[in-house]
Amino acid sequence: MLRFAANISTLFTEVPFLDRFALAREAGFRAVECQFPYVADKAEIAAALAANGLDMVLHNMPPGDWRAGDRGIGAVPGRQNEFRAGVVAGIEYAEALGCPQLNCLAGVAPQGADRPSMRTLYCENLGFAAEKCAEAGIRLLIEPINSKDVPDFFLDSVELANELINEVGSTNVFLQYDIYHRQRDGGDLIGTFRELQHRIAHIQIADAPGRH
Repeated sequence: MLRFAANISTLFTEVPFLDRFALAREAGFRAVECQFPYVADKAEIAAALAANGLDMVLHNMPPGDWRAGDRGIGAVPGRQNEFRAGVVAGIEYAEALGCPQLNCLAGVAPQGADRPSMRTLYCENLGFAAEKCAEAGIRLLIEPINSKDVPDFFLDSVELANELINEVGSTNVFLQYDIYHRQRDGGDLIGTFRELQHRIAHIQIADAPGRH
């Protein structure tokens, strides 16, 4: 049975983050997801979930310095220690919120970076994260982001994501299938879904190109 979750990082933005849980419940949702819960204390978020009878079903690992242009650091050279610390922080939040899934953003390739080396690094980092998440009973997800919106994002297609999942070789790495990003990247939404549904653990929905 399908379950729908409101992404409270992109919905109900007219009110502060902690007030969005109540609006999601009023709109009929029983679950929410968010990009980065680290804007609030774990206990405060847990209380907001409980007060509104909501489940947190997904959030991202720490992305690095978002304001400075980071869009994840999973494949970014020279930041492996920061990435591993972020895995620990992400799991701590997920455990406190009862969240069963964490998304790992690959990040933007630095100018002049060697993509084969980034691929090797990303697979190593995913292997580490998958193991730590498995120990906590959490599924690890990876999300392709289209290169029109985020130029030079390393993980820019579902085809590449599928290859990387195979390379990592863990049973605890899954695909987050964002329909918006796939439509912007290459379309064939239903065909791609049918081909990769055994990999897909979570689907995000927004229209393209406006994301309204």
